[in-house]
Amino acid sequence: MNKIIYLLASIFKENKAFAHCDIPCGVYDPHLAQVSAHTVIRMTKLLSELKNTDVKTNHDIARMTHVKEEHAEVIEKELETLRNDYFKEEHYRQYPNLQQLFIEIFKAVSKSRQNIDMDSSQNVLSKILEIAEIFYKTKGVTPVRVKSVYPTEGEIVIYK
Repeated sequence: MNKIIYLLASIFKENKAFAHCDIPCGVYDPHLAQVSAHTVIRMTKLLSELKNTDVKTNHDIARMTHVKEEHAEVIEKELETLRNDYFKEEHYRQYPNLQQLFIEIFKAVSKSRQNIDMDSSQNVLSKILEIAEIFYKTKGVTPVRVKSVYPTEGEIVIYK
């Protein structure tokens, strides 16, 4: 009997679906993507400053790379949610460059993951800020760029 169950289980594998929310909840915000972009920039900076090749340095490289990867993943997940769940056809008509921004940012995130390259990491943040500005405009509020309090000293987009 157990062999039959195992056989059926191997044939009919469970597929898990992941989504921000299937309700839909209406809670969307580019803030987490912005914070994660700053983290990617910070990890890129720290990685580029490492000099030694001792065990501790190798350990630090592994940890920083892991954090950089995790936050790049957050960026992709958050932006995919905005692109697929929040932004509608009318938004893409109103902001014709929006779809291209998403294409460019996903390419930039991929490049920033593959390299220790400050330019590509900064490019990720720049494009996220553009998307955040469009997002807040679609919500009927005024987007404002302000200096962040993060060690990156870059900007974030908030609204008033």
